[in-house]
Amino acid sequence: MIKPDAVEKGHIGAILSKINTSGFRIVSMKMTQMSKRDAELFYAVHKERPFFGELVAFMSRGPIVAAILEKENAVDDFRTLIGATNPKEAAEGTLRKQFATSVGENAVHGSDSDENAALEGAFHFSGREIF
Repeated sequence: MIKPDAVEKGHIGAILSKINTSGFRIVSMKMTQMSKRDAELFYAVHKERPFFGELVAFMSRGPIVAAILEKENAVDDFRTLIGATNPKEAAEGTLRKQFATSVGENAVHGSDSDENAALEGAFHFSGREIF
């Protein structure tokens, strides 16, 4: 997912280009906006964390680009491509190093497991939207 901060700054094309050149195939993609309730549900795993309210407000403040990516070892490879949550700690060449401005506004989201990738994909897309 390309988060609201990166969408607002016009980084969609550059981020998608890096995703494509890293060997990922986009099997589904759309621009949408999460409601506050959508963001609460999507990030429910963090509901007890002190940053939850800020996260929900941030993720619902503007459009996102949701996508399902395909590649051998996709989850691990995408986590490597996006870099550390804190862009100051992210490796050179990663999406967060290049496009994020803070821990809270870190440009992109990537699933942390195949199971969560399936759940998160189903959150944003119906079966007929996945190619």
